[in-house]
Amino acid sequence: MRNLPRSPFILILGALLAAVAVIFLALPLIAIVARALADQAWQGTPAGEVAQALALSLWTTVATVALAILFGTPLAYALARGRFRFRRSLSTLVELPIVLPPAVAGLALLMAFGRRGLLGPVLEQADIALPFTTAAVILAQTFVAAPLYVRAAQVGFEGVPRDLEDAARVDGASEQRVLWHVTLPLTARSLAAGLTLCWARAMGEFGATILFAGSLPGRTQTMPLLIYGALERDLDAAVWTGVVLIVLALAALLVSRRLQTLNAS
Repeated sequence: MRNLPRSPFILILGALLAAVAVIFLALPLIAIVARALADQAWQGTPAGEVAQALALSLWTTVATVALAILFGTPLAYALARGRFRFRRSLSTLVELPIVLPPAVAGLALLMAFGRRGLLGPVLEQADIALPFTTAAVILAQTFVAAPLYVRAAQVGFEGVPRDLEDAARVDGASEQRVLWHVTLPLTARSLAAGLTLCWARAMGEFGATILFAGSLPGRTQTMPLLIYGALERDLDAAVWTGVVLIVLALAALLVSRRLQTLNAS
C-alpha cells in the first residue's frame, strides 16, 4: 500500500492537539502538587486523621485483593478455558461493574445487601448488618475493582500455549501439577498486573463506598472519603491526602506497566 503524503499542516496541527491533551491531563496533577508544596500544607494537616484513613484504606484494599484472588482466579480460568453456553454473556456481566456509574454501583449494593434489599431479610435473621460497616467498604471495593483482575487473569490464561500443557500431560503430570507448575507460572505476570490495577482501583473507590458504607472516621472513611469531607473544613488535609493518593496510584501504574512489559517480552 502506498504511503500517505505527510502534510506539514497536518503534522503541526496534530502536534498542537497532542500538546493540548497533555497539558489538560497534567495540569490538574501539577496544580495539586504545587499547592501542597507552596503552602506547606502538611504543617497544618491533622496527621492522626490522615493516618487513620490511610490505614483503613490499606487494609481494606488488601482484603479486596485477597477476595479477588480467591474468587476471581477460578472465575477467570473458567471464562478463559470453559466451553459452555452464555460464556460471553457471563464475561460481559463480570466486566459490567467497571463501566457502571459509581452511584449505580452503590445503589445496587444497597438493593442487594441493605436492610430492605434482596438479601436483607436473610442477613437480618442471621444478625448481620452490612451497610455502613467496614465490611461494606470491602464489598464496595471488591464489586468495582475485582473485575479488573478477572479480566487480566482471563487474558493471561488465554495466552498460555496449550502445547506446553499437553507436553506436561504426556510426561505424566496430573492436571493439578499442570496447573501449578505450568499454567500459573506462565500467567503470573498477568495476574500480578491485574492485582495491581485491582488494588489501585480499590484504593481510589469513592462513589459506591459513600452510598453503601458512608463516611464514618475510623470505620468506613477511606482516603477518598476523607478528601470529600475535608474539602469544606480543612483544605490542607484534602490536598495532602490527594497527593498521597496520586503517589500510590502512580506507583501502582508503574508496577503494572513494568509487569505488562515483562509479560510481553
